[in-house]
Amino acid sequence: MSFAATDAVGFVLHTAINGLSLRQQVTADNIANVDTPGFRARAVDFESALRDAIDRGRATGSSLGLSVQATETPVGANDNNVDLRNETIAAIQTQYQYQVMSRAISDRDTRISTMGAAF
Repeated sequence: MSFAATDAVGFVLHTAINGLSLRQQVTADNIANVDTPGFRARAVDFESALRDAIDRGRATGSSLGLSVQATETPVGANDNNVDLRNETIAAIQTQYQYQVMSRAISDRDTRISTMGAAF
């Protein structure tokens, strides 16, 4: 992926793909630990920080800090709070979002390359 993250669109796409990648990793870790006693599920929320950066006109420059937070899901009998149903839905949703972002990046790179070749 060769897009530049120095402009607003590049920053948003770069941040979104990184956030979704981290979310995929965290969700996979949650699913892998569904039967681990005492395990606490985690989640990634980068959208609100990205939205704030866009609203403030700061959607350029360095990437946002992506953070992983513990979820508020109730704890089960084995002191584990992973909800396999929720995690599976999150994994599917994140995969679709990742595909959309990847396509947006690819389309943008193609447009930039095409415009560059025209000059």
